[in-house]
Amino acid sequence: MMLTVAGRVGRSLLVVLLVTFAVMALMGLAPGSAASVILGENATPQAIAALNARLGLDKPFWEQYLDWLGNAVTGDLGTSPITGQPVTEAIVDRLPVTLQLAVMALLIALVVSVLLAVASAVRPGGPVDRSVNVVSSVLLSVPAFIAGPVLIYLFALQLGLFPVIGWSDLGEGLGGNLQSALLPAIAIALIEIAAFHRVLREDLIGTLREDFVGAARAKGMSPAYVMFRHALRPSSMSLITLAGINLGRLVGGTVIVESLFLLPGLGQLLTSSIQSRDLITVQGVVVFIAVIYVLVNTVVDLSYRLIDPRVRKAATA
Repeated sequence: MMLTVAGRVGRSLLVVLLVTFAVMALMGLAPGSAASVILGENATPQAIAALNARLGLDKPFWEQYLDWLGNAVTGDLGTSPITGQPVTEAIVDRLPVTLQLAVMALLIALVVSVLLAVASAVRPGGPVDRSVNVVSSVLLSVPAFIAGPVLIYLFALQLGLFPVIGWSDLGEGLGGNLQSALLPAIAIALIEIAAFHRVLREDLIGTLREDFVGAARAKGMSPAYVMFRHALRPSSMSLITLAGINLGRLVGGTVIVESLFLLPGLGQLLTSSIQSRDLITVQGVVVFIAVIYVLVNTVVDLSYRLIDPRVRKAATA
């Protein structure tokens, strides 16, 4: 077990290193620099070169990366040359918005997908199952950058139920906070609903054919009791695993939605930093998202081995 944990942690660290290296390499290929953004369009080449030297941006690529990596290992993600704010502080300020959106989207997706999967599994191939499958296919093909504007048009502009853009902090009132967060959370959740529904539907259909379910029915238990007490729980293993993995992905997957709704989360911080060529902030946000994603994946993978003995046996076979 210790070897498994060590191997998984080692691979996770390698992934984070490769991600940060790739981001710095790609940002280095982009035209312009943070110095040119700070000094403006009228800055002379000499002034830009002097500021680049002061910021350490004139160093070779490898030296810049190793300097940043050495500081990042100690928890210092640097300071933004554009805003002067420490990157760690900027991430902490923006993280609650992104986490709330990710958690709300995940909860919405789980609740809706369970209801849809149960409705589909009651009679596979029936009218309800076919209708739900059509809806699921549509949701699976609609990305957030399309779902977001559609939801804004329908529920914000036409019906006026939600604000078009902006964010209300939780300290300003729970009602206002939920009203500003619900629409972007739904936009994120739509594609997750389709994925969760498909996974749970297949597992439920298989479980409902098991002997212990037939025995429960023979005892005269109600269909609802059999479904939720005997069939749903053992069918939820794959769904729980997928939900855990997707939570890490959702933390980084709110970038487009936050930009559409102008929400002050990590996504908007990342996009604004890219536009201003703020490599230090981009690198810090990306490594934070990568660490969260890898950490959640690692915990889910190891937990799955502990929960399901079949996985342990397969790993040691």
